[in-house]
Amino acid sequence: MDFNVKKLASDAGVFFTRAVQFTPKKSWARQRRLSWMPTWRTCSLELTCTKNWTEKIYRQTEILLQPNPIDHTGARIEEFFYEKLDKKIPSRITNGELLGQYMQDAANDFGAATPYGSTLMKVGEYQRKLGETEREFMQTSAISFLTPLRNFLEGDWRTISRERRLLENRRLDLDVCKARLKKAKVAEAKASAMPDFQETRPRNYVLSASASALWSEEVSKAEHELRVAQTEFDRQAEVTRLLLEGISSTHVNHLRCLHEFVEAQATYYAQCHRLMQELQRELASLSGDTFPNTFTVTPSISAGPSGVAQSAMPAAPHSKAMEADGLKIEEVQAPAAGTRKAKVLYDYDAADATELSLMADELITVYTVPGMDPDWLIGERGNQKGKVPVTYLELLS
Repeated sequence: MDFNVKKLASDAGVFFTRAVQFTPKKSWARQRRLSWMPTWRTCSLELTCTKNWTEKIYRQTEILLQPNPIDHTGARIEEFFYEKLDKKIPSRITNGELLGQYMQDAANDFGAATPYGSTLMKVGEYQRKLGETEREFMQTSAISFLTPLRNFLEGDWRTISRERRLLENRRLDLDVCKARLKKAKVAEAKASAMPDFQETRPRNYVLSASASALWSEEVSKAEHELRVAQTEFDRQAEVTRLLLEGISSTHVNHLRCLHEFVEAQATYYAQCHRLMQELQRELASLSGDTFPNTFTVTPSISAGPSGVAQSAMPAAPHSKAMEADGLKIEEVQAPAAGTRKAKVLYDYDAADATELSLMADELITVYTVPGMDPDWLIGERGNQKGKVPVTYLELLS
């Protein structure tokens, strides 16, 4: 291995000179740096602000998509190794899918024909669907939102930082050249004033003339170095300015990615809501099949005082026991009025103006109308009326 002592000493000298030069000038260097470009301060502050907030948003979005810090760290290490090996990152199972798998395995052990086993099987199926939906959302968000933010932090930000450091070095080199030229001109002026033509000793006169010529040559060399340093500084300043002014386009790109992230999030939550509604209907159906003595809705119609057809709600003024498949089935008869009292089991917030909000343990009057979805009833509380879900009610006799 070649070890160039002269080059090492030269580099160390340059580093030491810049460090010494930078330390006392740090307080006023910023003002001098800003003098050559009016928008430097604004662009620099905008760049720093963009970097800091982009990094925070990126990290917190990662935590949102992968809440467990341990799993998140392991996932990042796994992604790093797959990227280095140029291989496709395998899709990881989500917590919802794992929960669904556990539920279905438990249902098989308990017996899929038992009430608990069949319910576990159905809930596990929908938990796996929710997990698959979550995985799709995570993949979409990673591609459309996280990747552009990471590209900025690992690409554009590092490039701009490198160019800014290079510009600072060019400025320090330019200051060194200016100081060297000033020093050479002062020495040349002193050397030019020293020769004495009346000098009786020719040797001193010759030495003085030689020193003047040497300093003249040093001034010419310093002027050339200054021109080169000024050219390099101007070129680097232009490159840095263009990069800083490109922050506005970065904001536009991140804005588009943010819209895509919100769209993916809205789609994800809409799919989860739809799946949970389907699961509620499935559970209501399973509960009716498993517990046949539970109250079931059988609409009947009676005419009201105004001649308008009103709905009749099954009630239980009396019941008749029947035997079917070894189970006792209680057949419920509807009252003549067609309405019935019901106790609210859980709080329910109305989704729109056609629904009625409910509070747990309150009593309301319910009935049905022709052609209505069997999962819903019409509920009345005072002068308020609207649709209410059957699964939230306990019908009273």
